[in-house]
Amino acid sequence: MDIHVENLVQIWDDGGDGIVALEGISHHFRSQKLTCVLGPSGCGKSTLVQIVGGIETASGGTIRIVDPARPGEVARPGERSVMMWQNLNLFPWRNVLDNVAFGLEMAGVPRRERYARAAEMIATVGLKGFEHKQCSQLSGGMRQRVALARALIMDQPILLMDEPFAALDAQTKIVMQEELARTFERTKKTILFVTHAIDEAILLGDEVVVMTARPGRIKEVIPIDLPRPRSQDLINTPEFGAYFDRILHLIREEVLNAMLQQNEAVDG
Repeated sequence: MDIHVENLVQIWDDGGDGIVALEGISHHFRSQKLTCVLGPSGCGKSTLVQIVGGIETASGGTIRIVDPARPGEVARPGERSVMMWQNLNLFPWRNVLDNVAFGLEMAGVPRRERYARAAEMIATVGLKGFEHKQCSQLSGGMRQRVALARALIMDQPILLMDEPFAALDAQTKIVMQEELARTFERTKKTILFVTHAIDEAILLGDEVVVMTARPGRIKEVIPIDLPRPRSQDLINTPEFGAYFDRILHLIREEVLNAMLQQNEAVDG
């Protein structure tokens, strides 16, 4: 699915003139590509993907979600996507199988079918044998796999991911990055992936959208021309280093601007 964002604006009501979170965002997120959205805290990255996912309504601008094979049919935001959050939102009173099957249950899929599909998806993400464990019995990385399985089982063409690996330790994060890369190669979904980490954005993305400090605008879009499949070995290559230096140069100024905004808000 192609996602066409045109002149998107989001203004939050603060009882005064309003806080402009996004201003003039325009970009074509291409079908079957993984786009990483990178920017300082408070720049509107999460707001952008939530609007695309139909969770928030934009103050202005348009979003067109179109299947390239059927250009005349336009889907509503959220109609063809599923969201994966940083805090996972797993149900602690449900076991792994019931967590993964939850979306199918809400869609009215019969019990036998949804459990069969959930068991298959659980095996796909490497958790076979843990179907009847409570999520509280799992490690952070395993819970992350449960959340990924719950998102993938809905088989929507768009996957929206809001800093899903931010809370993981370094080793587990590497494993989950590799898992997502394999999933992307297998499914070819359109993925919007919000992150603060430059190395993560380069390792995962077909492109990196660098955003400014608030109000969030697109500062630059950088295509990542590195072969797939990718691994951590890329980090030590000159090509990776060149991308890292370029993006760091772009983002450093925006992080400083964001910090200045925060200090001014405190002083005010």
